[in-house]
Amino acid sequence: MSLPEGVAPWRKERRAELLAQRQSVVPVVRQGWNERVTALLVEGFPLLRGMAVGLYWPFKGEFDPRFAIHHWRQQGAVAALPEVVEKGKPLQFREWWPGVATEKGVFDLPVPQGTAVLVPQALLIPPIGFDGQGYRLGYGGGYFDRTLAQLKPQPLKIAVAFELSRIDTIRPQPHDIPMDFVVTEAGIHAVTDEGLVRIAKPAEAGERARSILQARRDAAGGAGGEEPLEIRPYASPPCYAALLDPAYKDV
Repeated sequence: MSLPEGVAPWRKERRAELLAQRQSVVPVVRQGWNERVTALLVEGFPLLRGMAVGLYWPFKGEFDPRFAIHHWRQQGAVAALPEVVEKGKPLQFREWWPGVATEKGVFDLPVPQGTAVLVPQALLIPPIGFDGQGYRLGYGGGYFDRTLAQLKPQPLKIAVAFELSRIDTIRPQPHDIPMDFVVTEAGIHAVTDEGLVRIAKPAEAGERARSILQARRDAAGGAGGEEPLEIRPYASPPCYAALLDPAYKDV
């Protein structure tokens, strides 16, 4: 994906600034933000409990999605982590649960080994930065944009971040794909034609999400239907996130 002159270095500078800012947050403050975002996700998107949900392993001070995933998995959701199959190609997602065998992939992040390849119906996506129009600034590899471009129907796209990652614009290009929602410690924000709009009541986010998914299924001729998923037992204690980051309490 080539960028117009000046955009690539500008984005590189913004990434460095935003990453440094995010990583400078003290753990106790980040934990509070994590708890707030987790609560909003759980309250605002109960429909994810019956879906295949793509998540990511937290990296460089990102929001930690594993606590929300823990909640949804208890109610029947299936979780999947991304795998870089080939440079410049879309990601594929492999089913994940606590205790599954993994190997280190890109950035030494864990990739499940030998589990099913899934097509996520919803994605939790970590931006380095996000803007008022719902576009995200990623790490520069273009993997999520390539992945989203080839998924039909589109999954529910939920960016999860902290308010300090908000910027005026990411200078979006034609290949950039806006999110459906941006969730921060300040609230759930719907991405509309007028930009980000904060949703007053989390339940309204769930209704909007359901309408978005239904419209996409209808447009795709009914593909990607929402089928109930089997509740799977945990392969390790539900306090697994605390085992990885002592700054967090058991969930």
